[in-house]
Amino acid sequence: MKVASYLKFSFGDKRWVRVIMFPLFGMILAVIFIISIRFGSVQYTSEQILGVLFGFGEFDETLRTIIMNIRLPRALVALIVGANLAVSGALLQAVMRNELADPGLTGISTGASLAALTIMLVFPAYGSFVPAAAFIGASISFMIVYTLAWRRGVDPIRIVLAGVAVNAVLGGGSSLLSLLYSDRLQGVQMWLSGSMSGRSWHHIYVLVPYASIGLMGSFLCIKSANLLQLGDDMAKNLGLKVNLARIVLSAIAAFTAAISVAVVGLIGFVGLIVPHIARLLVGSDYKFLLPFSALLGSVLLLGADTAARTLFSPIELPVGILMAVVGGPFFLWLLRRKGRYKL
Repeated sequence: MKVASYLKFSFGDKRWVRVIMFPLFGMILAVIFIISIRFGSVQYTSEQILGVLFGFGEFDETLRTIIMNIRLPRALVALIVGANLAVSGALLQAVMRNELADPGLTGISTGASLAALTIMLVFPAYGSFVPAAAFIGASISFMIVYTLAWRRGVDPIRIVLAGVAVNAVLGGGSSLLSLLYSDRLQGVQMWLSGSMSGRSWHHIYVLVPYASIGLMGSFLCIKSANLLQLGDDMAKNLGLKVNLARIVLSAIAAFTAAISVAVVGLIGFVGLIVPHIARLLVGSDYKFLLPFSALLGSVLLLGADTAARTLFSPIELPVGILMAVVGGPFFLWLLRRKGRYKL
């Protein structure tokens, strides 16, 4: 009886769980990162890889190129993008007080994809404007979904339905562009499926400044995110400017998702799955939920990319396809689990 009571206290109290979960998933991330560097279509020993990373021992230039210019930047991109998408989903769920909110389901990812694709196919000479175009497209599509879902408040089902409609329209726009500029499509085919393939240090240099701004901005909004969960009336009574807070949090969510889409393409369900799991493990306080979502998002996407790259060798499966296969059933389970969201 005493043992059962102790276990209930130890693992039922979120304070103890948080103490365990952060270092635990930090170690899991480190292990997955090592595995992502270690395994691939070409096999090398751990000693050879450590020699390349830390500059000791003998190794050929081919090994150095594979590790330093292919596998390492790819792993770093997956790590950063996973954190971005997870944080974006967590912020959107705070804005809408809806666990079904996600950059993909709310049109943000599709809007960013269409805008980025327009630059890449129609105006390829202006490739440096892809991140800005993705952010604008994400913001516009989210505003459309939010407007369509509003009727004396935001209803979760209307968000899902509006998101499905907007995603269909924007997806049709992307298909039309692909058809009209089919001669230029080969260069962005993997990007359209959501892939880390070919990501290099150039993409790291593009991603890091934007991701740093987005993540720092999201952490500065933790208090607002917590207050929004209490409901509009309570948040107003506590001094929060609710409409302004929603706009700021939505803009940051769109920004972090858009830069990720601009670099790797459409990868769905990370922003849906990760915050939900994080909420179960560390609670709903965004002081813990947001950083843990970033950590868990990195673990999930890096692990998924490593699996997509190695499990089906010599075929490399885009990680966006793998996340769709995993995320779709999870979304249906979550939809049925909530009594008021029954299918």
